[in-house]
Amino acid sequence: MEKIIVYVDDAAHALQMLAPMHSSAPAGVRATATHWVLVACAPRMTRRISKWVSHSARESWRAKWADKLFGALVPGLQNGGDQVTPVLARGPLPELTEQLKAEHGTVRVLDARRPRFGQDLPPVSTEQPASHDGRWTLPGAVLGMGALLVLAAD
Repeated sequence: MEKIIVYVDDAAHALQMLAPMHSSAPAGVRATATHWVLVACAPRMTRRISKWVSHSARESWRAKWADKLFGALVPGLQNGGDQVTPVLARGPLPELTEQLKAEHGTVRVLDARRPRFGQDLPPVSTEQPASHDGRWTLPGAVLGMGALLVLAAD
């Protein structure tokens, strides 16, 4: 059985990335089944939210968010007879990857998180290079001010 660790933060984006890898053929027709380890990476909360929300309320929100994400992904992956193990990420992703590799043996790691404009996603393992590709990234406010100045000049 092939084992794949998949890091996800958006169900629609992850389904697009996993569709070519996941066959909808019945398990008896395929050569091998797949064991998917889905790792939900909840969105980061701002620093100031801790002033208004307790730790238990944040953890409860993360759990509800992960249940909603898994509810959208798990049934589609289980249709072909594959096994799915949901995991909610808590802490640094490279450490979690090493822990999951030790637990599941030889596995492939897939980063199916949706990229964000102007924001570098942290690597999921120590083998993954940092995503600094030499391109310039600008915050949205800077781009908006530039567009406003161009319009004002006309």
